[in-house]
Amino acid sequence: MFPNSSNLGRPPFPPKYQQQSTFFTKLPLNIPPSLLSHQQIIVPPIHFRTAVALLSGNIEATPAVTPVVTLQPVTYGSVSPVSTSDAVTSFQGRKRQSQQSVPDDAKRQRIHSHDSDTTVVNQAVPLPEERRRSFPSPISIQSPVLHAHGSPALIGCVPPLQDNLFPDPAGTRLPVAKDELSQQILELFQVCRQQASDLDRKELCRTELQREIQLIFPQSRLFLVGSSLNGFGTRTSDGDLCLVVKEEPVNQKTEARRILSLVQKLFSTKLSSYIERPQLIRAKVPIVKFRDKVSNVDFDLNVNNVIGIRNTFLLRTYAFIENRVRPLVLVVKKWASFREINDASRGTLNSYSLVLMVLHYLQTLPEPILPSLQKNYPECFDPAMQLHLVHQAPRTIPPYISKNGSSLGDLLIGFFKYYATEFDWSHQMISVREAKAIARPDGIEWRNKFICVEEPFDGTNTARAVHEKQKFDTIRVEFAQAWRLLRDKKDLNCILPLKAAKQKR
Repeated sequence: MFPNSSNLGRPPFPPKYQQQSTFFTKLPLNIPPSLLSHQQIIVPPIHFRTAVALLSGNIEATPAVTPVVTLQPVTYGSVSPVSTSDAVTSFQGRKRQSQQSVPDDAKRQRIHSHDSDTTVVNQAVPLPEERRRSFPSPISIQSPVLHAHGSPALIGCVPPLQDNLFPDPAGTRLPVAKDELSQQILELFQVCRQQASDLDRKELCRTELQREIQLIFPQSRLFLVGSSLNGFGTRTSDGDLCLVVKEEPVNQKTEARRILSLVQKLFSTKLSSYIERPQLIRAKVPIVKFRDKVSNVDFDLNVNNVIGIRNTFLLRTYAFIENRVRPLVLVVKKWASFREINDASRGTLNSYSLVLMVLHYLQTLPEPILPSLQKNYPECFDPAMQLHLVHQAPRTIPPYISKNGSSLGDLLIGFFKYYATEFDWSHQMISVREAKAIARPDGIEWRNKFICVEEPFDGTNTARAVHEKQKFDTIRVEFAQAWRLLRDKKDLNCILPLKAAKQKR
């Protein structure tokens, strides 16, 4: 889910001064032998030419570069480790087990270790006396970084990535609904929000794909990002994956496309038994779109778009510091999807922009419900922070106590009113980083764009897909109509048929 090797006491990539110009470098050999007692990883350098040979099935021509990887069984949620045969799974010819005889949560756990009876658990976010969700990593030991003597107690409101991803303890319990509209919002949220079982299916796919991709790119890590982890996912949310091959930026027009071409070929050949319809999309940030047959989840996979990793945990923190945020975001996303204004490929708003619009509205109320986390906790959201630390930083942030006691229903009506009548689309930009509307920049990124939503880390326009006036006018009409209907009727059904929304989930 969030792979790292902080349990080695080092980042997942060697320091820049140790790296060569190519990103297919050897695993650093300065690891103490004691750390390799349970697993030995032999990872020779592999280049594009070799990768193509592997993907083409020409394995025998290059036997010296076939990596030998021994992994331990892993545990996801409450599922027990799955026993398999003693033989290590080979690179070729692995057949999937019978769908009838293997539970869904165990279909991809087929590798058994001879050396240890212990289970690899989540070493990325260790908490004492608590079962933890598995995060695959090369060696199964506790992190000296996180278990340092005298480390402060974890008192934050953001739940760690563990068995129950979205727990409901006192710090994150849902708000009380005192009116019919608020009750409708809460009921929709409880039915449609992502469950731990939904996340498990995505995590199983990520784990399997990371193991296969690392046979081609040994130093790579595959991260699950976006709504699956940021707290705003639904039961039908797609999965977003970020393949990180090196710490430095990757040229998205050339290098990323070459890497994704190899990944697409891997998916369409060796992994075709459970990956269907892999398609390379040559966008500004190119992706491979595919569907996992086992989980029935659609995925988008990018290369080194690490902003997505950083903003996942920024949004996750916003999701949990105030208990009205997640229900409000979910109902807005459902409404936008139903009204067909939630599709960037068709010139409307993507889900990320919708989330930022909700957060911005909550920040700009006369009595704010949300602060600017990047201003209040700059050390937790430092854009230069190493990737293997990003998910740990927000965990000590306490809940935000707002004096604003507005109900969910009143906040939803106010959200639509703000964007229908108050926000100045022609001259202002939505900025969650600044917690206010700011003047539009004059750069090319913002010209001829009708909606400007600032990405909190890199400052780009997340709503750049809305570049046609007709689509923009449609969006504004939908906001104005939703505001008037909710103001007059106080019934969520008047803008979003609840029965259909709950069935779709």
